[in-house]
Amino acid sequence: MSGFDKVVDSYEEALAGLDNNMTVLAGGFGLCGIPEGCIAQIKRMGVRGLTVVSNNCGVDGFGLGVLLEDKQISKMVSSYVGENALFEKQMMEGELEVELTPQGTLAEKLRAGGAGIPAFYTATGFGTPIGEGKESRQFDGRDYILEESITGDFAIVKGWKADRYGNVIYRHTAQNFNPMVATAGKITVVEVEEIVEPGELDPSQIQTPGIYVNRVVLGNFEKRIEQRTVRQADA
Repeated sequence: MSGFDKVVDSYEEALAGLDNNMTVLAGGFGLCGIPEGCIAQIKRMGVRGLTVVSNNCGVDGFGLGVLLEDKQISKMVSSYVGENALFEKQMMEGELEVELTPQGTLAEKLRAGGAGIPAFYTATGFGTPIGEGKESRQFDGRDYILEESITGDFAIVKGWKADRYGNVIYRHTAQNFNPMVATAGKITVVEVEEIVEPGELDPSQIQTPGIYVNRVVLGNFEKRIEQRTVRQADA
């Protein structure tokens, strides 16, 4: 990797420097737009004590769920955790610390972290367990709580296309949390389906500018569907 070229040849290079007890931010929503290859590499590396920030923790045996199998995650900051039996078991047995965060608040925590904003006020969670112990203030007669932003040691992101300079385009619903996550990591790794040369991407379509990206790796994706529902054929 030299100059503006962010492309690396392997997941080993992409995740170089990730170590025990670090904070990892992971894009995706359910199983849509998750950085499958980066997650698999983290499992192979065997790093432990991780704090992982993501909308959820995948499912049993896929996505971030695979990192629970060897108890690599010590703390999970999430909005939704209902699809993973192992997650529930570890949480209930006190083996996994869980910080449940309203989904919009989680998105804004990541966006603010990427923008260099240390904290912000939101009405979401005031008067509930979410707001306990947090500073509160009234604006125009409405109560708000102070939420701190989130940054991480590594951000792992799934994109559709990227050029060698790290400019990224996401496809359809895979946009979800990926653009916010990409801005909030000290080292941001983007795995994509296609890498093109600088100038080939329409500038108006770029959603993550290369200034936020440190490493780009070409990946292969299963793109598993979390819950497949089909209509029964008419008799």
